[in-house]
Amino acid sequence: MGSLEERAVLELEEHSLVNPGSVAGKIHSFKLSNGGGGGSDDISSSNSFIESIKIVVFSTRLNILMIFGPIAIIVDKTSSSRSWVFLSSLLGIIPFAERLGFATEQLAFFTGTTVGGLLNATFGNATELIISIFALKKGMMRVVQQSLLGSILSNMLLVLGCAFFCGGLVITKREQVFNKAVASVNSGLLLMAVMGLLFPAVLHATHTELHFGKSELALSRFSSCIMLAAYAAYLYFQLKSQKKLRDQINEDESQSEGSSDDEEAPEISKQESIIWLFILTAWISILSGYLVDAIEGASTDLKIPVAFISVILLPIVGNAAEHAGAIMFAMRDKLDLSLGVAIGSSTQIAMFGVPFSVVVGWIMGRPMDLNFQLFETATLIITVLVVAFMLQEGTSNYFKGLMLVLCYVIVAASFFVHVDPASSQDKPHKHG
Repeated sequence: MGSLEERAVLELEEHSLVNPGSVAGKIHSFKLSNGGGGGSDDISSSNSFIESIKIVVFSTRLNILMIFGPIAIIVDKTSSSRSWVFLSSLLGIIPFAERLGFATEQLAFFTGTTVGGLLNATFGNATELIISIFALKKGMMRVVQQSLLGSILSNMLLVLGCAFFCGGLVITKREQVFNKAVASVNSGLLLMAVMGLLFPAVLHATHTELHFGKSELALSRFSSCIMLAAYAAYLYFQLKSQKKLRDQINEDESQSEGSSDDEEAPEISKQESIIWLFILTAWISILSGYLVDAIEGASTDLKIPVAFISVILLPIVGNAAEHAGAIMFAMRDKLDLSLGVAIGSSTQIAMFGVPFSVVVGWIMGRPMDLNFQLFETATLIITVLVVAFMLQEGTSNYFKGLMLVLCYVIVAASFFVHVDPASSQDKPHKHG
């Protein structure tokens, strides 16, 4: 049996020269199908699912925070303290968001690198999108706008900055290098998103609408459809036009890192990954409902502006998986993957998440628009320009990372003292 497995592995290694990245999954599936030694399929599948529970639920110490999920529900039913419900659900979402990223990475082993990257970006942002939908149902449009803006800012400044900083500290002999072409495409899309958000804000601030109260919303919905079409074209560009480039990068990485087969092997099967994606997304949806309900009360109890909660606290929780993943990739000198996680996630939120929320609000009958107000829009413009300048050389070091993190600290401090004039939820702080 051992020689048969060795021969299969050798054949798969030869196949990897043609299709890199699929070896680990096929070796794993070969071992699953041949490792039972004659046991029944039902027993092996049940044992396999028990193993997957051990891997997903008990493999990281962060999962101790999962207990805060049920605590948030109990506190909500038995107490009137909104701040405790908010803090409990916030802490409870963190491990589920991180495990959602893990399950997506496991599924990516079986789908290939290009589709896997898109899956990572999509499910990595699932937490923010779920929170946005619940907030839209409650009519809290400013919370939706600010949480999506905060997700873009935290990915571009905090996540990317920490990746550059940690990678620079570990790789000390030289500057790390990444693909400038991919970075420039993402920077261009982010600038397009800035354009989409800038004009409604300027139109509102200058009172130059053709039909007051209607032109701004109509322009937002039109621009959202254009942005969604541009994002669809970007997906096609990624999946088709850049496939050869990505395959070449993957071949180079596989040739330079021949010893990484053990750490690259999937830990759970394809079916288990899909099941866990549904379970984790359902739990995040439940906790997001409690989180959104408690935002206003927590803001009043804790004396923290809703803008700070929406822009800083919610995205840090939602980006827990990306944060850890981007840093880990950078420390392994895989900066293209770090950039794909941080900038790719920002691009998806800006070009898909924001216009998607406008369209969903349109369907729900909510006047969700792209007018993020001048303060937030100016913050986004400056952030995109700073990051674009950082990326133009195609190299990174710990100092660039430190500058990005410090920029995020300035942004966080700004929102802590910012009272949002467009949000009635922030008014209690004037009297506090």
